[in-house]
Amino acid sequence: MKRSPIYVEIDIAADIDTVWHLTQNTDAHARWDLRFSSIIRADALNAGGYRFRYERRMPFHTIVGTGTTRGELTRPDGTRTSALRFTTSDRLSPLGDGRGYWRYIPIPGGTRFITGYDYEPAWGAVLDRILIRRFVGWMTAWSFDSLRLWAESDIEPHSPLAFWKPGRPRARRCRRTPRHGRAMDDAPATLATVETP
Repeated sequence: MKRSPIYVEIDIAADIDTVWHLTQNTDAHARWDLRFSSIIRADALNAGGYRFRYERRMPFHTIVGTGTTRGELTRPDGTRTSALRFTTSDRLSPLGDGRGYWRYIPIPGGTRFITGYDYEPAWGAVLDRILIRRFVGWMTAWSFDSLRLWAESDIEPHSPLAFWKPGRPRARRCRRTPRHGRAMDDAPATLATVETP
């Protein structure tokens, strides 16, 4: 069964340095991203980047995994990228081994922030297609809008203000289909060089 990689895109009215900090700082990242409860930076990689450990706390269980990531802070076209690989041996995780990227594109008045990623379905292809992948895609989009609010308005993620303001996070504010091709077509070349976790 053919899988569709997850793609999410949002325009943020904040400069690229602000978006980079809120996404590359592991403490900040875990605050706006529903997919993680904590992200802990570990040792540096020989080719650049670092290893990390991630957790997603659930009722009665915490899913734990590891990953590797490598970023490009300076590119000739003014964009930035970050590539990663992740894995877990936790049988209760619906996501198996995966890989993906973040792309930061300067636009008039702000930054276009994009992700594309794919993973091996740990609970079977059918359940992944009809339920899990859709839910994980929604979580990613909701989180991107939470990040947007934080970057634009300094509204703390998951605060009561963020939930009750008319501008509270909404997944539908994100673009969920690539502008061209498939989600992984725009992955940076560094994705092929990121070490396995």
